[in-house]
Amino acid sequence: MSKNYLFELIDNNQEKLKEIAYEIWSNPETAFNEYKTSELQKNYLKEQGFKIMDVPNNPTAFIAEFGKDKPILGILGEYDALPGLSQKIMPAKEPMEGFTDGHGCGHNLLGTGGVGAVVALKEIMEKENLKGTIRYYGCPAEETLAGKGLMAKEKVFDDLDSCVSWHPASMNVVWGCSFLAMNSMKFRFKGKAAHAAAAPQAGRSALDAVELMNVGANYLREHVIEKARIHYVITNGGMAPNIVPDDAEVWYFIRAPKRADVKEISDRLYKIAQGAELMTETKMEYELLAGCYDVIPNTIISKLMHNNMLEAGGPKFSKEDYELADKLSKLSTKEEKAKVMSTYFAPDYILDIPLSDEVIEIDDKEKVMAGSSDVGDVSYIAPFAQITAATWPIGTAAHTWIATASSGSGIGMNAMIFAAKTMAATIYDLLNDNNLITNAKDEFVKSLKGYEYISPFEE
Repeated sequence: MSKNYLFELIDNNQEKLKEIAYEIWSNPETAFNEYKTSELQKNYLKEQGFKIMDVPNNPTAFIAEFGKDKPILGILGEYDALPGLSQKIMPAKEPMEGFTDGHGCGHNLLGTGGVGAVVALKEIMEKENLKGTIRYYGCPAEETLAGKGLMAKEKVFDDLDSCVSWHPASMNVVWGCSFLAMNSMKFRFKGKAAHAAAAPQAGRSALDAVELMNVGANYLREHVIEKARIHYVITNGGMAPNIVPDDAEVWYFIRAPKRADVKEISDRLYKIAQGAELMTETKMEYELLAGCYDVIPNTIISKLMHNNMLEAGGPKFSKEDYELADKLSKLSTKEEKAKVMSTYFAPDYILDIPLSDEVIEIDDKEKVMAGSSDVGDVSYIAPFAQITAATWPIGTAAHTWIATASSGSGIGMNAMIFAAKTMAATIYDLLNDNNLITNAKDEFVKSLKGYEYISPFEE
């Protein structure tokens, strides 16, 4: 059966998918709070005949499954919003009444596109009696880089043969680049309060411990790899200068191109915290808030996705979409757009158009994007590839009100339909050709170089 039929199934269902995506956009829920959003998707997929499975210890995560036997193929979805990015669908900054949060990264579209893909795949699998299992993974809390690592801790990805996803952006491309691995950690020190003037000898300063730790961390910078980054903020430094602080906290981010580097630097930072604890006679508490791996793109599946993007033909934008994009595009200078697009390794000519409807091939292999994504965890468990679709005007930075406005508009909705077609067609290829999966797995094993995945929450 032609893939055109698969595309037709998605087109015929696009109004329902857009309705779901708009409902999520209109009721944004932040990380680990996506209760209504996950229920909306679960209920729809259950109606479509999918088996719904909850994920232990993850109340807003779920798996929707159809089929039986091998291969087991997955599509990753996300649906958390960002704090402080409420915005109406209009070319001027104006928050929605009653909301402070918003979908400034397009996750209302990201997950719903995956839903649309698996629903179409189910129908074609039934018609063609295709052997295999498809899964949609409802993944919470990508914005905090914790969701998939916590799901991986529950081993829900371990039996996957391959996996795909997409992300909203300004171009229609396959992402062949990696992302930075990272850890988000808090160090809390408990001391003993005292009058800072009358009896300082009776106190043990938790703030001293934080400051000594930070000194040690700054010396550590000289002895880490060049591309590593260490950021921190003091989130609690005490109550008043005349009280020896008995409670203080510092929050660290560690980023590096490889997970192994992040772990090594984090272990050394922990030892620095222990040293500060010892020097100040305080008690140190450590909490890992989030952690994720770098991304290993699988070139076999990436090539499939690129070919299917070409076959799907790019997003089908309306006249209204182009008009809105033109208005939003004029809010940024060409220089500002260039700064954003350079982070995506975009060609220069793309800066001259407000909205991209073409499929582009960029040279980003072996490059590392200056950001992080928890899809990296899954890419260390099974062969993985992802695309971006032009959900926003060219030069739009993620996590902005312009991205929120675009993600609720026809621009974002039509990009989502294109992404759903690409993912569905890619999974369809894998279902029909086991050699593709074998080759993808061979490359995957070689790319790991013997590295064994361990969830950041179990390291």
